Amino acid sequence: MSVWPAWKVRDGGGATMWFGVRLEFGDGARVDAVAVVSEGCVSIEDVRAEPALSLDDLAALADWIEDPLFEACGIGAVPDSGEPDTAEPDGADSGPSGAGAGWPGGAEGQWLVAQKYRAAQEQGVDPVLAVMSATGHGRRKSLRLIGQARDAGFLTRRRARR
Repeated sequence: MSVWPAWKVRDGGGATMWFGVRLEFGDGARVDAVAVVSEGCVSIEDVRAEPALSLDDLAALADWIEDPLFEACGIGAVPDSGEPDTAEPDGADSGPSGAGAGWPGGAEGQWLVAQKYRAAQEQGVDPVLAVMSATGHGRRKSLRLIGQARDAGFLTRRRARR
């Protein structure tokens, strides 16, 4: 992965920095992005990928580039605030329920995610928020867990929107 500074704007006591990012994979796939680091958060402003990224991969992109970006701008990893902000780091989640690190992995965790997801659907509430609350993870990580539960066959495939 290549990371290079594009520009920097000082604002008050801090600075907002933009970076160019390129990920190249052994199979010839490539992702180019413009990322912003501000107040310890990574945001993605522009992405071009060949071949196109799936929604799960797009949701995971900030996680893939977060540590190298923080390293490039000279800050360490920032602990998770637990808020459902799409730009938050998901590595040290302690979220609202405090479940984060205690959530089981593998098939058991995927099955539990599917249970929480379906229960929320039946109750007419947002299933992603229900998974976020149950796991203590942010939105990106929860969407990734839901995708893994789908891939494992615990949830049905989403219907295409028209």
